[in-house]
Amino acid sequence: MGTVKGGDTGTGNGSAGTLAGKAVVVTGAGRGLGEAFAVHAAQAGAAVVVNDIDAELADRTAAGIRAHGGRAVASGHNVADAEQAQAIVDTCVGEFGGIDGLVNNAGLNYEALPWQDDPARVRELVEVNVLGVIYTGMAAANAMIAQDTGGSIVNISSGASLGQRKLGAYSASKGAVASLTYSWALDMEEAGIRVNGVCPLAHTRMVWKSERSLRNCPPDRTPSRIAPLVLYLLGDDSRGITGQLVRCNGPQLHIVGHPHLKAPILERAVWDTESVRGAFEEVFSAHLEPYGLEKRVPPRLRKWTDGSAATPLRSA
Repeated sequence: MGTVKGGDTGTGNGSAGTLAGKAVVVTGAGRGLGEAFAVHAAQAGAAVVVNDIDAELADRTAAGIRAHGGRAVASGHNVADAEQAQAIVDTCVGEFGGIDGLVNNAGLNYEALPWQDDPARVRELVEVNVLGVIYTGMAAANAMIAQDTGGSIVNISSGASLGQRKLGAYSASKGAVASLTYSWALDMEEAGIRVNGVCPLAHTRMVWKSERSLRNCPPDRTPSRIAPLVLYLLGDDSRGITGQLVRCNGPQLHIVGHPHLKAPILERAVWDTESVRGAFEEVFSAHLEPYGLEKRVPPRLRKWTDGSAATPLRSA
């Protein structure tokens, strides 16, 4: 197979044959992470539907795979349209006889402060990042159920789902993807379909748009360094692993903790405003959670952590 631009292809790392005989759809595969996932899947033996709304990029990636002996077809369908999302999966079934894996990678990103954001831009982002994942995942699950052979869905989420400055709409969309992953894992386990999420950090066009991201993601963090994780989750070796959110930034690999109800859990027959105030003043003030990916300490706790209470703080 060919070499993915910008990094190690994974050749010789044990991936050869990992997906032999499987048919996989990768959305947003015209460049960046999606291209790396598609090329590596083909290197691992899969037949791949390379989807991208930019049909020329999809054609280029698919042609590159075929030129190096792999099996691939291109799809220029838009995941944000339910009928076109169905057509992506239909292409896989029609060309390769079924579908065994889906990588929901297509996504949009941009930075904006909440009071400066554009509603039309927000809608477009949500339609691609959330509805696109739902529509394509529904179509894939339906086909996998009809086949009765199980399968694997890998949803691309983001560490930004924990909260990140100037990325409110994007973070919310990726939080939705994480929540969807947990729900679908519950729904699909009995049908033999694994559903996991990946939070990648790689040097792509999305990173180029943010000086902060560029500082945190040097050029050697190529998409190819994320691909082995996605291949593992698509392959049979990951049987028994579902409902997990896994973060990889190149050198680091770890599970993202599941949201939970934090103790203490207070109970009373009826809560009124005064009793809620008392709960926060007497109990919860000591249990407030740092928020955002940067783990920012709530203003009420900062006097105990950094001495900043000496100056007035605006409420957050």
